[in-house]
Amino acid sequence: PPRFGPLQLVLAAAGTAAATLDLCMDGWVAAEYARRGHPGWAALSLSLLAAASAAAQACSWLWLRSDPPALRPAVPVALLAALHLLQLGFFFRCLHALKVGWRVCWAKAEEEDEQRHMAFLSHDISMLRLFETFLENTPQLTLLLYIILRTNKAELSQGLGMGTAFLCVSWSLLDYHQSLRSFLQDKYELSLGSSVIYFLWNLFLICPRILVVALFALLWPYGVAVHFPLVWLAMFLWVSLQGTDFMESPGPEQLYRAMVAVILYFSWFNVAQGRTLYRSIIYHGFILVDSTLLALAWLWGRAPSEEHSYLLPVVSAALPCYLLGLGLRVTYYKWLHPNVQQEGR
Repeated sequence: PPRFGPLQLVLAAAGTAAATLDLCMDGWVAAEYARRGHPGWAALSLSLLAAASAAAQACSWLWLRSDPPALRPAVPVALLAALHLLQLGFFFRCLHALKVGWRVCWAKAEEEDEQRHMAFLSHDISMLRLFETFLENTPQLTLLLYIILRTNKAELSQGLGMGTAFLCVSWSLLDYHQSLRSFLQDKYELSLGSSVIYFLWNLFLICPRILVVALFALLWPYGVAVHFPLVWLAMFLWVSLQGTDFMESPGPEQLYRAMVAVILYFSWFNVAQGRTLYRSIIYHGFILVDSTLLALAWLWGRAPSEEHSYLLPVVSAALPCYLLGLGLRVTYYKWLHPNVQQEGR
């Protein structure tokens, strides 16, 4: 069974603290919008937050219902249902996992069942965190960047909100990948160097994507309302064609595919077993073409002015940034992937 030690416990606590901080930052940003006379932006920000939370709570509840009784928290089912309705179910599961992790680390609970239980809890939480992060933070980041570009100024709350959101998005991908490798017994765990490169290549690929979507929204705000559903639908069909079977029944499986499609709008996410090379090439080729078209649409439609003159070098750096992310990903899979490192020993 995977080893859950003090380091993993500290990282789990840091992840819970970061998610709480990010939630507070989102509330602060929405409050600042309302205070400065932009109730529409505040309402949109809160709506994104509510939708992401509701989707994550629904997945959490469905997974709890399907878990074996021995793996559920020792509280009444009615209380668990109430916590999820109050949007506190995910936070409760984080605290429960920290409690179990503490027992595993410090109470000499070395039994194999305890280790498996903790790996199971960590994997569930990391996936829920990934879903909530992408359903809430990536749209919030796009909205934040759009507002900053439109007003041509950045408030302190906006700057801090963008910084924490970018870090949370990239960290959630790394955390999910690490927990998945710990959960699956036939996978080797990531080394420190592999983790750093994995974090960086996701960051360098996500930043240009969010930038071009925000630039497109700057000229055609309602165009994003057309572009997102079309690309989301393409990604939903892409996931469906891969025959995912993550959930136990068809209805929840469609919810899972819908949330994965949101992730794929912004970032690569593997949903099927086997080699990912050809699927990855198809996906990144599609996203690169789509992002390039969005950037060209902005270049074609923008009005030359001094107000946004700094955006030209920023947009010019987007493609090298994306290519750097792809280069780091190739580096990871060629030299730093755990399987490659294990074979070299």
